[in-house]
Amino acid sequence: MLESSVVSVTPEVILFREVSAANGRRIGYAQLNAGKSLNALSLPMIRLLDPQLQRWAADPGIACVVLHGAGEKAFCAGGDVRSMHQAIVDHRGAPPNLENLAFFSEEYRLDHRIHTYPKPVLVWGSGIVMGGGLGLMAGASHRVVTGTSRVAMPEITIGLFPDVGGSYFLNRMPRAFGLFLALTGASINGHDLLVTRLADHFVDTADRNEIFEQLATVAWTGDTAADRAALTVLLQGFSERAADRLPASNLLSHQALIEQLTASDSPATVYANLINYSGDDVWIGRAVKVLAEGSPTTAALVWELQKRAKGLSLAEVFRLELIVSLQCCAHPDLREGIRALLIDKDKQPRWTPSRYADLSPEWIAEHFVAPPWPEGRHPLADL
Repeated sequence: MLESSVVSVTPEVILFREVSAANGRRIGYAQLNAGKSLNALSLPMIRLLDPQLQRWAADPGIACVVLHGAGEKAFCAGGDVRSMHQAIVDHRGAPPNLENLAFFSEEYRLDHRIHTYPKPVLVWGSGIVMGGGLGLMAGASHRVVTGTSRVAMPEITIGLFPDVGGSYFLNRMPRAFGLFLALTGASINGHDLLVTRLADHFVDTADRNEIFEQLATVAWTGDTAADRAALTVLLQGFSERAADRLPASNLLSHQALIEQLTASDSPATVYANLINYSGDDVWIGRAVKVLAEGSPTTAALVWELQKRAKGLSLAEVFRLELIVSLQCCAHPDLREGIRALLIDKDKQPRWTPSRYADLSPEWIAEHFVAPPWPEGRHPLADL
């Protein structure tokens, strides 16, 4: 075994370590360490992870970074929405809500850093990956999934929207897939992630330790392109031996129906097509039920964001999403959705408005109005 050393340890939220590798280089490991909350991403976690990634990026001895979660159940089940809800409840006055401004802006900055990282980043996306977890995973150079991977953007259930860059990467899927997943929060598997190009390698869950050990034997050079290629070769070998365990793709098997239901250019028609689906397919039925019970405002925001984000750069998308996220904090559905799902757990949210037909263009437009920024400029202006 090659030498392993702990860099810093904060048991409550995250663990960092470095492992000696070939050519005198090192692998940096970051483990989300909040197993009881399925590694939900909190602001303290973000404030540890982002500066560590910056240090590793600047360290010529670090060849590769690995991001994974504690336990077997989840990589990351999303953002810490309980704290978000408390910040909304405690906030008094006009937007922006400063606590949630800090959370969203720092989370998006971290996600952007991963998308643009100058070294290979391997994300072990096994188990549950939702919302903010997908934001961490989507931008990595090497996104690994397994037979236990269950991925979704279920923000419609709480009155938010698929953020963390979702307006960017969902827009780059085939239109029907991106729109359907954003509206319904449908759960997809490892094969679906390959189909949508949100994952690069499907491997056996049991191979994780062997993969991590073999990372130390790669002939790292310090050249980004060469090191990414070497990591691809390593992972491809594990992918090939797991090929017979690749599950059937929900998206491919339902592609014709999804395209049919989402074919219209009218958001109201697509919404009606989906919630009025009367077929007997269990997976589709479960997905459209989520839409029917979810926030009508979120459904409209999904459509509007896909339209507004088309053609924008990644940084521009994050800047747009920050505005809409803060406006969701200032409007009633996010507070009510989190209350119903996670605080009181009555699962009876009272949406405002309660029906899609009652949404007005003015109501949706309010969600795109930038609040007065504390420093006089957009917090992500420098991305």
